[in-house]
Amino acid sequence: MSPAALRSAPFAPRLVLPSPNGSSIAAAAGGSMVVAGCLRNASAVGRWLAQHGYGTLDRPVAVIAAGERWPDGSLRPALEDLLGAGAVLAALREQCGGPLSPEAAAAADCFEATPDVRSAVTGSASGRELTGGGFAGDVDIATELDVCDIVPILTDGAFTAAG
Repeated sequence: MSPAALRSAPFAPRLVLPSPNGSSIAAAAGGSMVVAGCLRNASAVGRWLAQHGYGTLDRPVAVIAAGERWPDGSLRPALEDLLGAGAVLAALREQCGGPLSPEAAAAADCFEATPDVRSAVTGSASGRELTGGGFAGDVDIATELDVCDIVPILTDGAFTAAG
């Protein structure tokens, strides 16, 4: 079921959506705190991290752009994931005021230097693939900036809203 189709689907109190790379990364994180962020909740995640003391030298944060897989199973970098990670990092930098690692700063700078995120993602390999497959609405939904204040935290194998 696509995100656009979900908007017209009957309400479900609980829903599981597959994200093979994201799920694998979250599961591999072991006992580490895992917070899910994207373009849609970047500012909320950055604010939550800063409010809970993350993103400092004492409590560093690893932000991972999950990417996708090519048909042969190899990693396919995804522009939307780079921009989503950059959006979270830009929000964290704004909240903390502290320096980011060079890699994190590059991702944040990439996001901030992209004047039209929706157009960039639509023109990317995955955006063209989704649009060509009839899922342009999903690209539109995925690129909505800061439309959600929910901060999902991985707890006992499932993501729940941070309190």
